[in-house]
Amino acid sequence: MDYSREVEEMICIAKGAKHGPAPIPAEGRWVKAREISDVSGLTHGVGWCAPQQGACKLTLNVKDGIIQEALVETLGCSGMTHSAAMAAEVLPGKTILEALNTDLVCDAINVAMRELFLQIAYGRTQTAFSIGGLPIGAGLEDLGKGLRSQIGTMFSTSAKGVRYLELAEGYVLELALDKGKEIIGYKFVHLGKMMEAIRKGVDPKTAYEKNIGTYGRFDEADTVIDPRKE
Repeated sequence: MDYSREVEEMICIAKGAKHGPAPIPAEGRWVKAREISDVSGLTHGVGWCAPQQGACKLTLNVKDGIIQEALVETLGCSGMTHSAAMAAEVLPGKTILEALNTDLVCDAINVAMRELFLQIAYGRTQTAFSIGGLPIGAGLEDLGKGLRSQIGTMFSTSAKGVRYLELAEGYVLELALDKGKEIIGYKFVHLGKMMEAIRKGVDPKTAYEKNIGTYGRFDEADTVIDPRKE
């Protein structure tokens, strides 16, 4: 290590008390993190790209500094889905420091990784006070039936009002309106459950019909409309 002449000529002063790192919570333990391997936890983070055209929700399960599980969910950009495929393949097995300095192809995913790194490094994970953390595979609990992301899609204009297109219950088929033309309920098909049934051999038409449901006061509708066409 090189020192400048000014430092070389300085008198050496003894250091007093040793100030180590403040302890952070990590899976039910208080840890003084000095190495990447000192930190563990499962947590989520959201990132966005420069034009803010799309967003990414990233979930990582870190054990002893190494990413053991990754869930990458994207919204709003078709190209980001392919970036997510690459990122999901790359992330497991890396330390969180490696992952922070890995090109995850899409800005939104890179930003999400940055946000997660901060949470993990500062002991702000979802499992900070959970003894032993969560098992590998816990990230799948964020997904709905049929392992589909929880998606909400709405569109509205001042001229024609709002259209519900997809909610947690599923893909919206019809909107129920009262006499004042206000939404009082909707009919939906649960795509995750429908696809699970089809994969198990159920006839597609039967699977579709059996996974249709309604929400709210749908049966009291004065008018029913297709939100994608009317």
